[in-house]
Amino acid sequence: MSRILIVAEHLDGALNTATARSVSCAKAIGGEVHVLVLAADSAAVAAEAAAIDGVGKVLTVTRPENTHALAAVLAPQIAAVAGSGYTHLLLPSTTFGKDVAPRVAALLGVAQVSDIMSVEGAQTFKRPIYAGNAIVTVEAPADALIVGTVRTASYPAAAGGGSAPVEAVSADVALPSHTRFVGLAQGKTDRPDLQGASKVVSGGRALGSAEQFQLIYGLADKIGAAVGASRAAVDAGYAPNDLQVGQTGKIIAPELYIAIGISGAIQHLTGIKDAGTIVAINKDADAPIFEIADYGLVGDLFKLIPELEQALG
Repeated sequence: MSRILIVAEHLDGALNTATARSVSCAKAIGGEVHVLVLAADSAAVAAEAAAIDGVGKVLTVTRPENTHALAAVLAPQIAAVAGSGYTHLLLPSTTFGKDVAPRVAALLGVAQVSDIMSVEGAQTFKRPIYAGNAIVTVEAPADALIVGTVRTASYPAAAGGGSAPVEAVSADVALPSHTRFVGLAQGKTDRPDLQGASKVVSGGRALGSAEQFQLIYGLADKIGAAVGASRAAVDAGYAPNDLQVGQTGKIIAPELYIAIGISGAIQHLTGIKDAGTIVAINKDADAPIFEIADYGLVGDLFKLIPELEQALG
């Protein structure tokens, strides 16, 4: 039977929803599912993880060095725990997971399976390649620990209602001293988090300027949505790069995605392919975005957005 260890992603004492999505992937593999929480104070995060349906046990490694999520510091500890009888080690395919997982795989001497989007068997998975234009099936060796990152946009968050026991474990390994935490700079906003939001409004280069991009913020606030942007809009300076959606930005799967002034380059479409309903607004009736949109509106966005806001009341 598979024994699966998931590394919890958290910040400021709160569990990221990517962890619950990773649990859904683990449940598809089948077997015993444990969640590993590494922190300086793990109680709150461990309690959240224990409440996820499908989690059999929560393990905690509590030590001052884990105050900040430094990959170089976390990796040796994760490798030590994962190497104690687990068949699979999963991390979300987020900035955190992409930073930590390769280090752990290297320490364990195994190859990594990236961006798992479908489970075909305990050792067999599907993942996207070529910017999502093709899906490849990969098979990992059965005699080695499998280290994988989960394409969180491909899985729903596992429900709550669980009551897994929490157990403190020791990862008695030497930690590197060449990496130290200097600071964390992140944007502050009252809007929903882009990667976890159920509704997202994104703007493209057609907005024309950072000032006119404020139209996107206005509509998003009207419907309680997160804000996204195409790479072209980010490169032009209309929006910060943490809002970029697409192959080189964030991969998202909201229930509703509204693309305004976005032509629909394949790199952008890769980031939204798992969205529930896609609405496109563009003055070019031949824009590629309309090929994948559930609803399309051809027209001048500077006229249509105010009309939409007025209709919303």
